[in-house]
Amino acid sequence: MYAKRRQRLLNRLGDGMLILPTAPHAIRNGDVHYSFRAGSDLHYLTGFDEPNSLLVAWRTGAATHRSVLFVPPRDRAREIWDGPRAGVRGAVKQFGVDEAFAIEQLWEKLGELLGAHARVFHTLARDPAFDRRLLQVCAHNAAKQRRGNPPAHPVLEDPLPAIADLRLIKDADELARMAVAARITARGHCRAMQGAAPGMIEYEVQSLVETEFRNQGSARNGYDSIVASGPNACILHYVKNDRRIRRGELLLIDAGAEWEHYTADITRTFPVGGGFSEPQKAVYAAVLKAQKAAIRSVKEGATWDAPHKTCLRVLTRELIALGVLRGRPDSLLKKGACRTWFMHGTSHWLGMDVHDAGTYQEPDGKPLRLRAGMVLTVEPGLYFDRRDTSVPKELRGIGVRIEDDVVVEKRGPRVLTDGVPKEIREIEALCVGGG
Repeated sequence: MYAKRRQRLLNRLGDGMLILPTAPHAIRNGDVHYSFRAGSDLHYLTGFDEPNSLLVAWRTGAATHRSVLFVPPRDRAREIWDGPRAGVRGAVKQFGVDEAFAIEQLWEKLGELLGAHARVFHTLARDPAFDRRLLQVCAHNAAKQRRGNPPAHPVLEDPLPAIADLRLIKDADELARMAVAARITARGHCRAMQGAAPGMIEYEVQSLVETEFRNQGSARNGYDSIVASGPNACILHYVKNDRRIRRGELLLIDAGAEWEHYTADITRTFPVGGGFSEPQKAVYAAVLKAQKAAIRSVKEGATWDAPHKTCLRVLTRELIALGVLRGRPDSLLKKGACRTWFMHGTSHWLGMDVHDAGTYQEPDGKPLRLRAGMVLTVEPGLYFDRRDTSVPKELRGIGVRIEDDVVVEKRGPRVLTDGVPKEIREIEALCVGGG
């Protein structure tokens, strides 16, 4: 599978050598590192997930290529502290590359490998120190051939657009992993609905969600969990999660489990300690209506922003019904009147990253057309700040977002995340049943 991905990429790039490092192992504070996660691009092409590693690859034909991994060598002393490594032999045996070398040999070997290529696919400016060393190797190679008056360095091209374009269309293996991530995430959200109670602190509910993620086999989250009660639900990227939850409030949870490097992304909003109040129910129903219509708009050949345009239309009408807006729907839509309370986009790509790789524009600048295998979120919301005197008093402090993960298929949209309820009656039954 990984070899096929490399071949597709190299065929797209053409003749030349790909140089792709993984993500660095970064210091958190003092001598403590952040938990390491392999860079998505390198993992997508190799499955290798150790830090301080790098892939070199080039095609040798339409169906063949050479791949070389530079990896941390086996080291008994370090493995006592950090755990076992694949090492040079393991990299070849376990990950199917043609050759592997210790990372300490990178600059020596890279000089030899570069000599045969007039083009290099490498992303500049991510690591200036690496770029300087690479240019020094190129200059050294040029100096050795100075009588032939060679260029000072090969032609450099950024491979990221081509990698992102490949990652945008998920293969069967990726969709299977995303389905597992979605099932795990759904169980976490259901556990929160059942267990949340007045008087709990937001991070206690976060613990319910993430404990379920771990129990179901997810090693880590795809992103920091948002657990926002009451007015905090109107803060889009709220992650403090330290407020005490009051009876009768809504709780908005935006959380996703990662499974085998693929993440889900689900948001649900539900009442704590009982059912929805009438104002809460009205706002929730408006957002749910917009989300359902937006999901129906996810069709092969539609523009990627079709769900957003649908949400804007539906929510404009719903805001009139709620008494927030006054006027003709078409005129209000043209003015973007609903953006005061729905200020974010409706969709983004999803996959190895929660905001996954891939462009949103066609080469002519128009919105990208949806193709089978793409996965995107659909997440409308309404947010009425408690200090917003322009809205009816009973709506102030209510924030609602509903988010699902949707696969574009030839037969229509497939919702990966339908394992967690979103209908009002289902949510109230689950919340009351767990209370």
